[in-house]
Amino acid sequence: MKSKKLIATKTLIPKESLEQKILLIRGKKVMLDRDLAQLYGVETKQLKRAVKRNLSRFPNHFMFELNTIEHQSLRSHFGTLKTGQHSKYLPYVFTEHDILMLSSVINNEKAIQINIKIMETFIKLREMLASHKDLKYKIESLEKKYDHQFKVVFETIKRLIDPPLEPKEPIGFHANKPIPRIKKRKIKNDN
Repeated sequence: MKSKKLIATKTLIPKESLEQKILLIRGKKVMLDRDLAQLYGVETKQLKRAVKRNLSRFPNHFMFELNTIEHQSLRSHFGTLKTGQHSKYLPYVFTEHDILMLSSVINNEKAIQINIKIMETFIKLREMLASHKDLKYKIESLEKKYDHQFKVVFETIKRLIDPPLEPKEPIGFHANKPIPRIKKRKIKNDN
């Protein structure tokens, strides 16, 4: 029975859609309350109510309410929203740590399976970030190592592409410029 539920969960939520729901707000990777509620199959107000009943599990630095500016920025990011489709209240966002707690607050099998998928997605994003940092470090070390050699090569290439221009004399008659005299050559007679 569990294997059928697990298979159903895998087919319902592709990892790509989870990655799109993870946002970077205040320097933290978070998910919106409405997205989590949708994934868990509950209403947003039920999710918020469950969180408020268990506030001791959700410290302020992990879960926070967006301010008006952040909310407006988020609304413009997602384009025009249909009237009545979205809450008139400022949304809460949850970090990875809070999402772990949500499965214990929303006590159903679907929430547990969804949390596993969300955690896998957060781990994948963290690994991608780490590999990018490693690559950036390697590139920077190569730049430092070969900086002088590349500088010489690039300067040479620039000179070949754009050689310095020799000053050209303007075309036409110039009254102030002396006229060069042409010397006549004497022709020798071989007589």
